[in-house]
Amino acid sequence: MSTLTNIEKAQIQEKIESDLVALKEQISALEEKVKPISPDCGLGRLTRLEAMGEQHVNNKILDEARVRLTRLTNALRRIDKPMFGICIECEENIGVGRMSIRPESVRCVACANTL
Repeated sequence: MSTLTNIEKAQIQEKIESDLVALKEQISALEEKVKPISPDCGLGRLTRLEAMGEQHVNNKILDEARVRLTRLTNALRRIDKPMFGICIECEENIGVGRMSIRPESVRCVACANTL
């Protein structure tokens, strides 16, 4: 059973909710940046290649943001469950410090480092 207090859980829930808002804004901005680049736009060949490279990077960032959004949403659903804050590998407490920074964590630092 998790040793997180109700106050700590409330702080973590607040962090999750603020992270969700920020991620949704970031995802919206990234979705604009990854729209296809028209071949007939007035860019030179090198500029177009640079734009396509930047688009590729933004696609990767967008994918990672969507994954974190899903994980945070799942963490918000689990926050009131008894196993919230318990490592899925060793079943020890994850620790309030880690949960405060990465509330979507399902592994303690030791187990996460062995992956």
